[in-house]
Amino acid sequence: MTPIHDGQAPRLARRMTRPSAPISSSRTARRGWSNCADRFSLARPLPRTLIDLWHADERGEYDTGGFRYRGHLFTDAEGRYRFRTILPALYTGRTRHYHVKVQAPQQGVLTTQLYFPDEPMNRRDGLFRRELMMRMAEAGDDLSARFDFVLDAR
Repeated sequence: MTPIHDGQAPRLARRMTRPSAPISSSRTARRGWSNCADRFSLARPLPRTLIDLWHADERGEYDTGGFRYRGHLFTDAEGRYRFRTILPALYTGRTRHYHVKVQAPQQGVLTTQLYFPDEPMNRRDGLFRRELMMRMAEAGDDLSARFDFVLDAR
């Protein structure tokens, strides 16, 4: 199923819907959370930048009738944000990824996808771009991800 973005995602309170069961990645079993802390910059932080995120669920399906695993938030005064969500499952023909729309105040929208390292499907996914791969690290029983966006916000 193709992901749908209707621009009406709810504002996040630092996390999306908690999964009911642990999520397995190709590396090891996790409790199901991925943390992502990003910083936006153009030689300076970009506060109040809109981050709109959505992704597949633990079965590789998108919620087309509601807002499960989709929402938005804004960067803080230092251009940082943090969200908690699951490691999305694979679905036919695609590697594991997050969909993201990023918009600094009074600027155009950047629509992109963020990818996970060491995914076997990365090599076979025609949309995969190495430069959009998140940096991953162990964080206790969770994973932590980081991706620094650089926006042209002149």
